[in-house]
Amino acid sequence: MELADKPATLAADLEALADRLIDAEAERRVAADRLAAAEAALAERDRGLKAAESAASQARESRIRAGAAHEQSQQATTHLTERIRERLALSPQHLPPPPQGAAEGDLEQRLARLQREREGLGTVNLLADEEITALDDQLATLTAERDDLTAAIAKLRRGIGDLNRNAREKLLAAFESVNGHFGRLFTRLFGGGEAQLRLVGDDDPLEAGLEVFACPPGKKPQALTALSGGERALTAVALLFAAFLTNPAPICVLDEVDAPLDDANVDRLCRLIEEIADEAGTRFLCITHHRLTMARMDRLFGVTMEERGVSRLVSVDLRQADSLRQMQLPLRAAE
Repeated sequence: MELADKPATLAADLEALADRLIDAEAERRVAADRLAAAEAALAERDRGLKAAESAASQARESRIRAGAAHEQSQQATTHLTERIRERLALSPQHLPPPPQGAAEGDLEQRLARLQREREGLGTVNLLADEEITALDDQLATLTAERDDLTAAIAKLRRGIGDLNRNAREKLLAAFESVNGHFGRLFTRLFGGGEAQLRLVGDDDPLEAGLEVFACPPGKKPQALTALSGGERALTAVALLFAAFLTNPAPICVLDEVDAPLDDANVDRLCRLIEEIADEAGTRFLCITHHRLTMARMDRLFGVTMEERGVSRLVSVDLRQADSLRQMQLPLRAAE
């Protein structure tokens, strides 16, 4: 029976709880309204307090300014009194009245004018002649220094003009030489085509930029950036040797210049190095890992490791080895 009555009991309790929840929600809304009203009243009182504080602050500032003005007026009165006593030997109470019909502004202007005239007279300077002589000497010295500076500036400008003119002439001469070598070397390395350097951006060679235009065989003339990686590398080699041939040196070090090139272009590069070495008498030191380049050199230097952890420098004279091989061939034929 107790279990049978349990659902009815639970339903009654649930209904009672729902009623209590409704009452509690109503009380919460009433409390929320009261809280909102209290917060609004508090905000209104805060605004009133801030307004009162601002008014009090302004009143304090006004009082401070009034006190400062009062103190300043007292100081001005004391200062004027002292000036009157110093200049007229009278107190302000014993000053004579102003002339009849004279305005205060007219009197002040007259006083200011008389004071300026008196101050303009100044004191008698007994050393005026000596000071004039010293100033004349100083003026003559400064004038001479100014003339020297003007002449120096003009001379410096002429020197700069001469330097710029010589620099332009040398730059153009070097440009023509490098451009000629560049076009010739480009044609030799690519087996045809043409290339040239151009000054762009300004008519003055000293201010202009440099642009490389290349036309490999079978292609249209285009800027260096439009070429493939291998073509750019070979063009750069041509430009490098063009600058080198303009002012050759006895020794030239090349570090991995053949790395981005294929075997055919490496062969062209090696032939070019041999020709430059024969023409200019330059010794080339090539740092490379390419077998074709190493095979075309006169002497090889390398590092080998015959034992683990033990490195040894190795030097091979390929020219001497080739001559020994040529000598052994007739001997074998005779045998």
